[in-house]
Amino acid sequence: MTKSKHKSDKEVENQSPLEPNVPVEENLAANEAGEATEAPEGTEAADAISAGADEVNEKIAEWKERYLRLTAEYDNYRKRTLKEREELVRTAGEGMIKDILTVVDDFERALLALEKLSDTAGFDGVTLIYDKFMAMLKSKGVAVINRVGEPFDTDFEEAITKFPAPTPEQKGAVIDVVQKGYLLNGKVIRYAKVVVGE
Repeated sequence: MTKSKHKSDKEVENQSPLEPNVPVEENLAANEAGEATEAPEGTEAADAISAGADEVNEKIAEWKERYLRLTAEYDNYRKRTLKEREELVRTAGEGMIKDILTVVDDFERALLALEKLSDTAGFDGVTLIYDKFMAMLKSKGVAVINRVGEPFDTDFEEAITKFPAPTPEQKGAVIDVVQKGYLLNGKVIRYAKVVVGE
């Protein structure tokens, strides 16, 4: 091989593998400039990744908030339906018990009439049946509203009439009960019809 076709060893040492016919100093300067331009590309990529991560975190927070709201809404729905079901069970027989109360009124009138008779055996038997009947109603949650002598309260009573109060303490209070009122598990199913003192 001739010298003209091949470069000398010195020239080969001075050449960079990237730039074949450029001296080493120029090649180094070019590499440094290349590194300087690559650095902004690296930060752009990092910024893009950071922006993507922020977006993903926002989506996660949004879905977490939706999940919490949906869970709370379902919990409220479950509690509400449970409460409604309990209320329905407690007052399921309200209509039937209202009808039975008219029979109880007749029972009480019959007891008043039997008190005046001389036959105490019949009276005792009917009283026993009445007491059993009232105990059964009580076991089902029925209670009598008995507020004689207490201040008139529209939450429990209906005023049928007003009567002059015999004493100043009875003014505005319930003096007499014309028809008994009843509660079913704390709920008024029939208001007491009363006479109020004035």
